[in-house]
Amino acid sequence: MQAFRLVEPGFYVTPQLAAEDMACVQAAGFASVINNRPDHEGGRAQPDSTTLAAAAGAVGLSYRHLPVPPSGHVDADGRQMVELVQSLPQPVLAFCRTGTRSAALYQKGKQLA
Repeated sequence: MQAFRLVEPGFYVTPQLAAEDMACVQAAGFASVINNRPDHEGGRAQPDSTTLAAAAGAVGLSYRHLPVPPSGHVDADGRQMVELVQSLPQPVLAFCRTGTRSAALYQKGKQLA
């Protein structure tokens, strides 16, 4: 399991999560997870959102899928990311391949607010 990086109080990012990581995420105190990776962006070995949503739900986490490609983020993506973080039970953990995209999306949305 990767480390969680604080972006601001109540919001953290991390690299790719697997279904078996969701219990650890919940045990670490998170209430919600946002997946920013399009399904199979990293190939067939990457878990799909349906599998991750089921695993998150099984341990009581709220889960949202906001798939955004690695580059070319548009304003609407940033705004939606901020809306999700603000509306989901906190603390929120978002992930992508490295965590950088998730943090950048949130920062983009905050700049537009």
